[in-house]
Amino acid sequence: MTATNPILEIEQKYGQSIWMDNLSRDLIESGELKRFIEERGICGITSNPTIFEKAIAGNKIYDADIEAGIKAGKSVQEIYESLIFSDIRHACDIFKPIYDKSNGLDGYISIEVPPIIAKDTEKTIREARRYFQTIARPNVMIKIPGTAEGLPAVEQAISEGINVNVTLLFAVESYVETAWAYIRGLEKRAAAGEDISKIASVASFFLSRIDSNIDARLDAKLNEGVDRIEKKAKLEALKGKVAIANAKIAYQKYKEIYSSDRWQALAAKGAKVQRLLWASTSTKNSEYSDVMYVDELVGPDTVNTLPPSTIEACADHCHPGSRIETDVDAAYKTLESLKDPDVNIDIDEVMDELLDEGIDKFIKPFESLMSSLEEKVKKLATV
Repeated sequence: MTATNPILEIEQKYGQSIWMDNLSRDLIESGELKRFIEERGICGITSNPTIFEKAIAGNKIYDADIEAGIKAGKSVQEIYESLIFSDIRHACDIFKPIYDKSNGLDGYISIEVPPIIAKDTEKTIREARRYFQTIARPNVMIKIPGTAEGLPAVEQAISEGINVNVTLLFAVESYVETAWAYIRGLEKRAAAGEDISKIASVASFFLSRIDSNIDARLDAKLNEGVDRIEKKAKLEALKGKVAIANAKIAYQKYKEIYSSDRWQALAAKGAKVQRLLWASTSTKNSEYSDVMYVDELVGPDTVNTLPPSTIEACADHCHPGSRIETDVDAAYKTLESLKDPDVNIDIDEVMDELLDEGIDKFIKPFESLMSSLEEKVKKLATV
């Protein structure tokens, strides 16, 4: 890694950590993961059911372990867990030096509880606890969706000393509730006389999906035909602007919460802030810059998690600069302008729709993976 690597500059100069949104056994065993660490400066990994479906389905690298599971009489669910837990542990071990060197700031590997239990608080708590204990690595982070049912589970998990990545956050209000759930969990743990200095958490705030949804609504209005140039200009001006504006406002809320007296009391006991993590950062619209969700949101005490293609694009042509607090007034105006009668887009409706879709987007690949694994088990069992 050289000083000309923009990713390294983002980390060293501007205080933002770059994690990778991808994990597979191929990546680990080929040495590619180590290359991403050494040459690209990656200091953490996030995974999700979609990523594991792509990694496992149709890949022979897992066959020997699947066969071993069949011989041991394991169920399809147990075989699935043995595969992903093994990959997560291995990745945790690879990133452990980063975890140690950064004093527990980075080096985390995130794994999601099964998405089919997203609406069940008690099951989410049980699975988060079980995943954390079974994987048994200090630098594993358990992903819990930031749903109404997920947040009490976040609070409980934090109170038990489990690192948590709160995922699927779209609305600023959801982020605020997430931050307070983290704080309540720490307060509960501190009140029980337990150490709170070793717990880490991130709040994963999604980006490109917001723009995709709102841009589609704007395009629908433009395609209906507009009778005034002024109205057309208002609609076009909002394209590709809402997600970044939304994230900048969330960061202002982050600063407010973590400068409160309530937080300072926990900080005095060694607590770490729950960092905002920018997720869904690959640009979906080819008319936009492929690094716009990186360049526009660089700022201290944040994380950006990028798929491999965006990592390569960023290493090639990111332009680092601390921009998270630039044009904040414009960000508020952008969201306010959605209420303009000429635009008339209900942001709350968009966010609710995205959350439901987000859970669905994780449930479908999870179910598809379980079904393809079941087929593979049947096939290998007869060999």
